[in-house]
Amino acid sequence: MEKRSFNTAFYNFNKSKIIFEKVKDSTNIVYNLIQMASIQQINGDYYGSKETLTEALPYLKKKDIYSASINNFFGIADKELSLYRDAIYYYKEAIKDCTDEISKQSPLNNIAVVYIQQKEYNKAVHILEYILNKKIIDKDPASKARVLDNLGFAYFKKGWNEKGLIWMDQSLELNKKAKDPYGYIESNLHLSEYYLKRDVKKSIQYAQYAYQTATKFNSIDERLKALSFLISNGSGTKYAQKYIILNDSIIKVRNNYKNKFAKIKYDSKKEKDENQKLRLEKAENLLALQKAEYQRIFFIIGIIFSFFLIAYLIKRHKNKTRLVEIKTAYDTETRIAKNIHDELANDVFHAITYTQTQSLTSENNKETLLQNLDHIYSRVRGISRENSNVDTGPNYALNLKEMLSTYNSSSTNVIITNIEKINWDNIDDEKKVTTHRVLQELMVNMKKHSEAPLVAIKFESKSNLVSINYTDNGKGCEKSKITKNGLQNMENRILAIKGTITFDTEPNKGFKVKITMPK
Repeated sequence: MEKRSFNTAFYNFNKSKIIFEKVKDSTNIVYNLIQMASIQQINGDYYGSKETLTEALPYLKKKDIYSASINNFFGIADKELSLYRDAIYYYKEAIKDCTDEISKQSPLNNIAVVYIQQKEYNKAVHILEYILNKKIIDKDPASKARVLDNLGFAYFKKGWNEKGLIWMDQSLELNKKAKDPYGYIESNLHLSEYYLKRDVKKSIQYAQYAYQTATKFNSIDERLKALSFLISNGSGTKYAQKYIILNDSIIKVRNNYKNKFAKIKYDSKKEKDENQKLRLEKAENLLALQKAEYQRIFFIIGIIFSFFLIAYLIKRHKNKTRLVEIKTAYDTETRIAKNIHDELANDVFHAITYTQTQSLTSENNKETLLQNLDHIYSRVRGISRENSNVDTGPNYALNLKEMLSTYNSSSTNVIITNIEKINWDNIDDEKKVTTHRVLQELMVNMKKHSEAPLVAIKFESKSNLVSINYTDNGKGCEKSKITKNGLQNMENRILAIKGTITFDTEPNKGFKVKITMPK
């Protein structure tokens, strides 16, 4: 498949699928859907690929030749979306559908990779050692190199550093002989991470090898990972701009592909529905949808109000003896109430008035009303998400990074460094919740007031302290106006966990915040 021809290939596979649907050829329908899902995954559209794979399920027969492939693709999509439990389930289903030992090696290796990402290193080692003991892997040097690399990396993560390094070095040499560029990239990335805290020069060297090879073969995600290692090793000034430009470019390209894939599928469906009967059915469905939207919005608003009221009463009861926390809770609840009043009450009132004053038999009026309701629903979800429970378990660092990354956009780039170097398991839940909330408020404040093109958040751990440095190059403000912008609430949260927070800002000179707290 040539570069830049993904749209054409996706269109042709979709067109072929429609032709085979007319003759009820289920085998070729499934084949075309798998190819479409593969193209979506190559371009980062993992949710879209799962929808495409789901379309194939009704056409599968018992012991279908494509069952293993579909389950493996489901596993890959869920792994990339960090849905690890689901990924392992689908990989195991793929193994059940494999007809020989060779075909089982790939999903087994994929399960081990997921276990490494979950820090279940013993489970990963058990699977990878099992694969190596099956001498059949020797027939495929590239596959053996990947297994050796993953096993060495798992040993290293498990604390068996010397043994891990031996396997990773062997994998690197085997990848060179097998001329597997993607295996070579992954080996260099693992070795760069291995030397990150041991030998900075070697870490930089392996990261540069990975970056150069990934650039040659246009492997975007691996280029970004290599750049993150180079930045972590103190080469931030040289490589940060490359990281920002590359990250911004891939976000735009992948979003463009997602939109085009969705449009191709939508247009083909629309062609099948072009008759008067279906248009009438769509109108009836639209009216039903309107009714459901009314009910859903008002039901959600009722639940949100009830939730906030209950949360307020519980907080007031628990915090009677803690003056600082009372102030924090009051400020938080005031902000929530203001958001509801400013962002929801007027919009809901206007929506109700609109239904009373405008004729809903008009298609334009119906569409306007649906857009207004969808806007209200999005705002409700946003408020709920900002005030939902914080997961303080093993996935805390990943969830915190994902929350911060959601503020990436076409106009703002967010760089997060060293978050994985903090041993979050040794930090109590109250401090982790406070860290999440304060950083969330900083990002919201940046979005509303700063308009910063670049935001950098750096985590550091020294002796018994954790420090977080936030910097943006936005509009800034007068120091005297910091309290007015609601940042006093952040200070109250940090003081409640016996930490410190300092603000440094001037108009048109950006905004800096330093947070320290005991472990």
